[in-house]
Amino acid sequence: QVQLVESGGGLVQPGGSLRLSCAASGSIFSIYAMGWYRQAPGKQRELVAAITSGGSTNYRDSVKGRFTISRDNAKNTVYLQMNSLKPEGTAVYYCNADALTTGWTRGDYWGQGTQVTVSS
Repeated sequence: QVQLVESGGGLVQPGGSLRLSCAASGSIFSIYAMGWYRQAPGKQRELVAAITSGGSTNYRDSVKGRFTISRDNAKNTVYLQMNSLKPEGTAVYYCNADALTTGWTRGDYWGQGTQVTVSS
């Protein structure tokens, strides 16, 4: 099927920056939208940002102007540049992809998550 592997999480001070990466691999024919979600302890998973195969983007209001999502279609990779991080950004960040496999199965795929902790 399709595997997503995230990297780039870690501990950062408030006001700092991190860049997350997510590489998709496997039996991929095409990837449509890709996105980043996050889940803080005791809270529901929420969409942070998404990007279509054509490059159209969508952000949750609380990260607009601070986070930037981008993708490299040739590498099946999506990135999330996070600037001016705030403590409330502490969460496990998950990569998501809407993909069509070479077996003509379309599905929603998730990475294992990467921890982002914003703390002094």
